[in-house]
Amino acid sequence: MPEGGTGGAAAGGRSGGARLARRPMPRGTVVAPSILAADYARLGEQVAEAEEAGAAWFQVDVMDGHFVPNLSIGLPVLASLRPVTDAFLDVHLMIDNPEGFLEPFAEAGADLITVHQEVCPHLHREVHEIRRLGCKAGVAIDPSTPAGTLSEILPFVDLVLVMTVNPGFGGQSFIHAALRKVRQVRHMAGELGLQGLRVQVDGGIDPDTAALSVDAGADVLVAGSSVFRGAGTIAENYRALLRAVAVEV
Repeated sequence: MPEGGTGGAAAGGRSGGARLARRPMPRGTVVAPSILAADYARLGEQVAEAEEAGAAWFQVDVMDGHFVPNLSIGLPVLASLRPVTDAFLDVHLMIDNPEGFLEPFAEAGADLITVHQEVCPHLHREVHEIRRLGCKAGVAIDPSTPAGTLSEILPFVDLVLVMTVNPGFGGQSFIHAALRKVRQVRHMAGELGLQGLRVQVDGGIDPDTAALSVDAGADVLVAGSSVFRGAGTIAENYRALLRAVAVEV
């Protein structure tokens, strides 16, 4: 946990909340398949195939059709996935008013919940609520949001997600200008002594952009289409990403 974080005992004042056993956050450079690109009719099977190839972290993308122009999976999918995998489950809430959904997603089995800076006027409170529920806390920024807006919240989060596409749809092209923000976030974390802060990128990740992202300072790479819809099998696609970032296969 980053220096200055308050952990599960963070203030928030809300009652209730799940106390499920949470999976530990995998260490080192991680490739995290996004199930947004999976075949939902074969979701358990495809997650298992990625796990056999080494995946220990999966992202669950939740979209509401308001904050982003698309609808995607929600609580039932997460709840059905949790019993069939021991992997770390990262829930990325691309929704307006996320505060009303933090506890339900925690109860459904999230290990990490990420909210967007753009929709949280009381971001500090929401981060503390995520921690109170026993989950790791993440904050995401869109391509048009300056990295500097995170300066006050960095000591209280476990992960920063720098979007490398505009959120809402899979299969978009990587926005190379986002790499500058990855460097900025890593620099700010260093100045604050936050050695444990994870920096995640999401969108347009393939072997080439994965390597660029790691060079810029990212250590969690979310990949959807390139894993589940690439030219090879899921295992082949996943291992190609690992090799691109010099992770032993």
